[in-house]
Amino acid sequence: MADTTQVRPGGAGRGGAGKLALKQALKTPWAVIVAILLALAVLDPGNLRDTVVFASKALAHTGQYILFAVLLLAYLKATGAEVMVARAFVGREVRMIFLAALFGGLAPFCSCEVIPFVAGLLALGAPLSAVMAFWLSSPLIDPPTLLITAAALGWPFALGKAVAAVALGLFGGFVVRALMRGGAFASPLRQAPSSGCCGCGGPKLDGKPVWRFWGEAARRATFRVEFISNGLFLLKWLALAYVLEALLVHYVPADLIAQVVGGDGIGAIAIAALVGMPAYLNSYVAPPLLAGLMESGMSAGAAMAFMIAGAVSSIPAMAAVWSLVKPRVFAVYLGLGVLGAVIAGVLFQIVA
Repeated sequence: MADTTQVRPGGAGRGGAGKLALKQALKTPWAVIVAILLALAVLDPGNLRDTVVFASKALAHTGQYILFAVLLLAYLKATGAEVMVARAFVGREVRMIFLAALFGGLAPFCSCEVIPFVAGLLALGAPLSAVMAFWLSSPLIDPPTLLITAAALGWPFALGKAVAAVALGLFGGFVVRALMRGGAFASPLRQAPSSGCCGCGGPKLDGKPVWRFWGEAARRATFRVEFISNGLFLLKWLALAYVLEALLVHYVPADLIAQVVGGDGIGAIAIAALVGMPAYLNSYVAPPLLAGLMESGMSAGAAMAFMIAGAVSSIPAMAAVWSLVKPRVFAVYLGLGVLGAVIAGVLFQIVA
């Protein structure tokens, strides 16, 4: 790490560090929220109060879900429960695919931890089919995403997304298995990184969970740090999401949304998947925005396709895949994600 006390061209090291901190602060969701509200105060002051009230009520409603989610995540991290996920990649290939797709939605990993975790598994000989099942299901659902989706869109949608996450993992895993049997992906890995992107090094693959973690000081400290960091992370992104939802409901014409993605046919669902793919919305921002879109006429199937395609193609998810595997595997990952999003949207539309 560079010494921040040395003199830089722009001034003293401490002053440079202050400028850097300011630049980082201006890139946060809090800064975006303040900028949006200031713009409203200047351009449309009559809508400022309604926007703040809308976002505040929605955030208060979701608060109970946020609290439970961060408590659960902090508990899983403090106990070391991620070692249970590694055990899913041991045994017969078909069994591994099923367990990897299931545990992908339960793993308490951040985006940077997935990289060394999967790199270690591939280096140890875990089949790409099981890893692909994990990769496809992991960004779609986790405990906080499930609860936030339920708060914004209802439990039927949240459970439908959870089922779609596991099904997409299974679909991708068995497709890759069939391709590998035909001789594809004999050497899928790039050079594997030695540590996580944030320096955490990733989760350990050995050991066993300690469910009564409070007996160890280090685990209590982990619980406290994870609770605070995850709580602030979810709070800032959901606050931004609800402000954006308020703007969407107020300014975007409902008939325009209905014309593009309001139909029940496969065309509207496919369009939603293709639009969702480059949207790069994380799984915490998407549900409130989709709630606003559905109120304006977006179909349930299109909303499901949009959410799944957007999660698979989110920047952290794609970065994890791109950093480890060759371009051909990366292309298959994206193709399976978009195709699976369309299929899930069509099926959910029929059920809904």
